[in-house]
Amino acid sequence: MYTQERTAMANLVVGGPVAVNSYDNAIVAALVENRPVMLVHAFNGGYLRPAELAASSHDKGVKLATALDPATKDAQGHLWHVTPGGFFGQRPLYFIESAAGQVTPPPAGTADVDAGRGDDGTPKPQRRRITVHQDAPQSTADTLQVGLPAKVADKWRGKNGATEDTQLWIVTVTPWGGITFVPITHPDAILGFKDHAVAKDSEARLTYNWGGDFTGTVINTFYPRLPNEWDVPYHHVFT
Repeated sequence: MYTQERTAMANLVVGGPVAVNSYDNAIVAALVENRPVMLVHAFNGGYLRPAELAASSHDKGVKLATALDPATKDAQGHLWHVTPGGFFGQRPLYFIESAAGQVTPPPAGTADVDAGRGDDGTPKPQRRRITVHQDAPQSTADTLQVGLPAKVADKWRGKNGATEDTQLWIVTVTPWGGITFVPITHPDAILGFKDHAVAKDSEARLTYNWGGDFTGTVINTFYPRLPNEWDVPYHHVFT
Protein backbone atom coordinates (compact mmCIF):
# COMPACT_ATOMS: atom_id res chain seq x y z
CA MET A 1 0.00 0.00 0.00
CA TYR A 2 0.94 3.57 -0.48
CA THR A 3 2.86 5.45 2.20
CA GLN A 4 3.03 9.19 2.19
CA GLU A 5 6.59 9.45 0.99
CA ARG A 6 7.73 12.71 -0.52
CA THR A 7 8.04 12.72 -4.29
CA ALA A 8 10.08 15.07 -6.45
CA MET A 9 7.30 17.40 -7.56
CA ALA A 10 8.78 18.20 -10.96
CA ASN A 11 8.79 14.49 -11.84
CA LEU A 12 5.37 13.57 -10.48
CA VAL A 13 3.12 11.85 -13.01
CA VAL A 14 -0.40 10.98 -11.93
CA GLY A 15 -2.43 8.43 -13.83
CA GLY A 16 -1.51 9.65 -17.29
CA PRO A 17 1.13 10.93 -19.65
CA VAL A 18 1.11 14.55 -18.49
CA ALA A 19 3.66 15.47 -15.83
CA VAL A 20 2.58 17.75 -13.01
CA ASN A 21 4.72 20.84 -13.09
CA SER A 22 6.25 21.98 -9.84
CA TYR A 23 4.36 25.29 -9.99
CA ASP A 24 0.96 23.56 -9.96
CA ASN A 25 0.90 23.88 -6.19
CA ALA A 26 -2.72 22.96 -5.62
CA ILE A 27 -2.45 19.70 -7.58
CA VAL A 28 0.75 18.73 -5.80
CA ALA A 29 -0.74 19.61 -2.41
CA ALA A 30 -3.83 17.52 -3.14
CA LEU A 31 -2.00 14.44 -4.37
CA VAL A 32 1.24 14.41 -2.37
CA GLU A 33 0.73 16.37 0.82
CA ASN A 34 -2.95 15.43 1.25
CA ARG A 35 -3.94 19.02 2.00
CA PRO A 36 -7.65 19.79 1.61
CA VAL A 37 -8.52 21.55 -1.62
CA MET A 38 -11.57 22.82 -3.45
CA LEU A 39 -12.45 20.94 -6.63
CA VAL A 40 -13.51 23.75 -8.93
CA HIS A 41 -14.98 23.10 -12.36
CA ALA A 42 -13.02 24.53 -15.27
CA PHE A 43 -16.14 25.69 -17.11
CA ASN A 44 -18.13 27.85 -14.69
CA GLY A 45 -16.05 28.05 -11.52
CA GLY A 46 -18.57 26.08 -9.46
CA TYR A 47 -17.23 23.66 -6.85
CA LEU A 48 -18.09 20.15 -5.75
CA ARG A 49 -19.73 19.70 -2.35
CA PRO A 50 -21.62 16.87 -0.65
CA ALA A 51 -25.38 17.20 -1.00
CA GLU A 52 -25.56 16.60 2.77
CA LEU A 53 -22.84 17.95 5.06
CA ALA A 54 -23.62 16.01 8.26
CA ALA A 55 -21.27 13.22 9.31
CA SER A 56 -24.27 10.93 9.82
CA SER A 57 -25.28 11.09 6.15
CA HIS A 58 -24.06 8.23 3.97
CA ASP A 59 -26.75 7.88 1.29
CA LYS A 60 -26.64 11.30 -0.36
CA GLY A 61 -24.68 12.37 -3.40
CA VAL A 62 -22.57 15.24 -4.68
CA LYS A 63 -23.59 18.48 -6.34
CA LEU A 64 -22.01 21.49 -8.01
CA ALA A 65 -22.46 24.73 -6.06
CA THR A 66 -21.82 28.18 -7.48
CA ALA A 67 -21.84 30.22 -4.24
CA LEU A 68 -19.90 29.51 -1.07
CA ASP A 69 -22.43 30.10 1.68
CA PRO A 70 -21.34 30.47 5.33
CA ALA A 71 -22.88 27.15 6.42
CA THR A 72 -20.93 25.24 3.80
CA LYS A 73 -17.71 27.05 4.62
CA ASP A 74 -18.12 26.53 8.37
CA ALA A 75 -18.71 22.81 7.82
CA GLN A 76 -15.79 22.58 5.37
CA GLY A 77 -18.23 21.26 2.80
CA HIS A 78 -16.21 22.95 0.05
CA LEU A 79 -13.01 21.04 0.88
CA TRP A 80 -11.86 17.60 -0.24
CA HIS A 81 -8.88 15.37 0.43
CA VAL A 82 -7.53 13.41 -2.54
CA THR A 83 -6.11 10.57 -0.43
CA PRO A 84 -3.71 7.86 -1.67
CA GLY A 85 -5.38 4.46 -1.75
CA GLY A 86 -2.94 2.02 -3.34
CA PHE A 87 -2.05 1.10 -6.91
CA PHE A 88 -3.70 -0.38 -9.99
CA GLY A 89 -0.76 -1.86 -11.85
CA GLN A 90 1.66 1.06 -11.66
CA ARG A 91 -1.02 3.73 -11.52
CA PRO A 92 -1.62 5.29 -8.11
CA LEU A 93 -5.22 5.26 -6.93
CA TYR A 94 -6.97 7.80 -4.74
CA PHE A 95 -10.05 8.30 -2.60
CA ILE A 96 -11.98 11.58 -2.90
CA GLU A 97 -12.80 12.30 0.73
CA SER A 98 -14.96 15.10 2.08
CA ALA A 99 -13.66 17.30 4.88
CA ALA A 100 -17.29 17.87 5.93
CA GLY A 101 -18.33 15.63 8.78
CA GLN A 102 -14.82 14.37 9.44
CA VAL A 103 -14.67 12.26 12.60
CA THR A 104 -11.53 11.89 14.70
CA PRO A 105 -11.21 8.23 15.72
CA PRO A 106 -10.90 7.26 19.38
CA PRO A 107 -7.45 6.59 20.88
CA ALA A 108 -5.87 3.20 20.24
CA GLY A 109 -6.89 0.47 22.64
CA THR A 110 -10.54 1.43 22.91
CA ALA A 111 -13.37 -0.88 21.94
CA ASP A 112 -13.84 0.77 18.56
CA VAL A 113 -12.07 -0.66 15.53
CA ASP A 114 -8.83 1.10 14.71
CA ALA A 115 -9.24 2.64 11.23
CA GLY A 116 -5.51 2.55 10.51
CA ARG A 117 -2.61 4.83 11.24
CA GLY A 118 -0.69 7.47 9.37
CA ASP A 119 3.05 7.65 9.05
CA ASP A 120 3.32 9.54 12.34
CA GLY A 121 1.51 6.79 14.25
CA THR A 122 -1.65 8.74 14.99
CA PRO A 123 -5.05 7.28 14.06
CA LYS A 124 -6.31 8.39 10.66
CA PRO A 125 -9.44 10.55 10.65
CA GLN A 126 -12.58 8.92 9.33
CA ARG A 127 -13.76 10.75 6.24
CA ARG A 128 -16.72 10.06 3.99
CA ARG A 129 -15.68 9.16 0.46
CA ILE A 130 -17.29 9.59 -2.94
CA THR A 131 -18.57 6.12 -3.82
CA VAL A 132 -19.65 4.87 -7.24
CA HIS A 133 -22.78 2.82 -7.91
CA GLN A 134 -22.03 -0.63 -9.30
CA ASP A 135 -24.42 -0.14 -12.24
CA ALA A 136 -23.07 3.28 -13.23
CA PRO A 137 -23.20 4.84 -15.71
CA GLN A 138 -25.81 2.56 -17.32
CA SER A 139 -28.85 3.72 -15.37
CA THR A 140 -30.39 7.10 -14.67
CA ALA A 141 -30.42 6.42 -10.94
CA ASP A 142 -28.18 8.35 -8.56
CA THR A 143 -24.72 6.98 -9.16
CA LEU A 144 -22.65 8.61 -6.42
CA GLN A 145 -22.87 8.59 -2.64
CA VAL A 146 -20.70 10.23 0.00
CA GLY A 147 -20.22 7.84 2.89
CA LEU A 148 -17.94 5.56 4.87
CA PRO A 149 -17.25 2.11 3.38
CA ALA A 150 -19.32 0.32 6.00
CA LYS A 151 -22.23 2.78 5.82
CA VAL A 152 -23.11 3.10 2.13
CA ALA A 153 -25.75 0.85 0.57
CA ASP A 154 -24.93 -2.57 -0.90
CA LYS A 155 -24.79 -1.36 -4.50
CA TRP A 156 -22.03 1.05 -3.47
CA ARG A 157 -19.77 -1.68 -2.07
CA GLY A 158 -16.89 -3.64 -3.56
CA LYS A 159 -17.96 -4.70 -7.03
CA ASN A 160 -14.88 -6.85 -7.60
CA GLY A 161 -14.65 -8.35 -4.14
CA ALA A 162 -12.57 -5.63 -2.52
CA THR A 163 -14.36 -3.63 0.14
CA GLU A 164 -13.28 -0.25 -1.18
CA ASP A 165 -12.93 -0.68 -4.94
CA THR A 166 -16.06 1.35 -5.70
CA GLN A 167 -14.36 4.30 -3.99
CA LEU A 168 -11.01 4.24 -5.80
CA TRP A 169 -10.20 6.66 -8.62
CA ILE A 170 -7.47 7.15 -11.18
CA VAL A 171 -6.53 10.83 -11.24
CA THR A 172 -5.49 11.99 -14.69
CA VAL A 173 -3.76 15.32 -15.09
CA THR A 174 -4.89 17.14 -18.22
CA PRO A 175 -2.70 19.19 -20.58
CA TRP A 176 -4.44 22.41 -19.51
CA GLY A 177 -3.56 21.96 -15.84
CA GLY A 178 -6.72 20.44 -14.40
CA ILE A 179 -7.53 16.92 -13.21
CA THR A 180 -10.10 14.35 -14.30
CA PHE A 181 -11.33 11.49 -12.10
CA VAL A 182 -11.81 7.99 -13.58
CA PRO A 183 -13.31 5.25 -11.34
CA ILE A 184 -11.46 1.94 -11.58
CA THR A 185 -14.76 0.02 -11.66
CA HIS A 186 -15.89 1.92 -14.78
CA PRO A 187 -12.80 2.82 -16.83
CA ASP A 188 -14.89 4.08 -19.76
CA ALA A 189 -16.50 6.76 -17.58
CA ILE A 190 -15.45 9.95 -15.78
CA LEU A 191 -16.84 12.08 -12.99
CA GLY A 192 -19.44 14.26 -14.66
CA PHE A 193 -22.98 15.55 -14.21
CA LYS A 194 -26.50 14.30 -14.67
CA ASP A 195 -27.85 15.22 -18.11
CA HIS A 196 -24.36 16.64 -18.86
CA ALA A 197 -25.49 19.94 -17.33
CA VAL A 198 -22.79 22.07 -15.74
CA ALA A 199 -25.01 24.41 -13.75
CA LYS A 200 -25.92 25.40 -10.21
CA ASP A 201 -26.91 22.40 -8.07
CA SER A 202 -26.19 19.95 -10.90
CA GLU A 203 -26.09 16.41 -9.59
CA ALA A 204 -22.67 14.79 -9.94
CA ARG A 205 -22.64 11.28 -11.37
CA LEU A 206 -20.63 9.20 -13.78
CA THR A 207 -20.87 9.97 -17.46
CA TYR A 208 -19.44 8.13 -20.42
CA ASN A 209 -16.10 9.52 -21.53
CA TRP A 210 -16.87 10.34 -25.14
CA GLY A 211 -13.81 12.61 -25.29
CA GLY A 212 -13.25 16.01 -26.76
CA ASP A 213 -14.78 19.05 -25.11
CA PHE A 214 -13.12 19.89 -21.78
CA THR A 215 -14.93 23.22 -21.37
CA GLY A 216 -18.43 21.98 -20.96
CA THR A 217 -20.82 19.15 -21.09
CA VAL A 218 -18.85 15.93 -21.59
CA ILE A 219 -15.30 16.18 -20.26
CA ASN A 220 -15.66 17.59 -16.77
CA THR A 221 -12.27 18.72 -15.56
CA PHE A 222 -11.66 20.13 -12.12
CA TYR A 223 -8.92 22.47 -10.99
CA PRO A 224 -7.99 21.88 -7.34
CA ARG A 225 -7.78 25.11 -5.39
CA LEU A 226 -6.25 25.60 -1.99
CA PRO A 227 -8.60 26.94 0.70
CA ASN A 228 -7.04 30.40 0.71
CA GLU A 229 -7.64 30.66 -3.04
CA TRP A 230 -11.37 29.93 -3.05
CA ASP A 231 -12.31 33.44 -4.26
CA VAL A 232 -9.66 33.59 -7.01
CA PRO A 233 -10.93 33.12 -10.59
CA TYR A 234 -9.92 29.67 -11.75
CA HIS A 235 -7.93 30.91 -14.74
CA HIS A 236 -5.65 32.89 -12.41
CA VAL A 237 -4.76 30.04 -10.10
CA PHE A 238 -1.78 28.64 -11.98
CA THR A 239 -0.35 31.84 -13.48
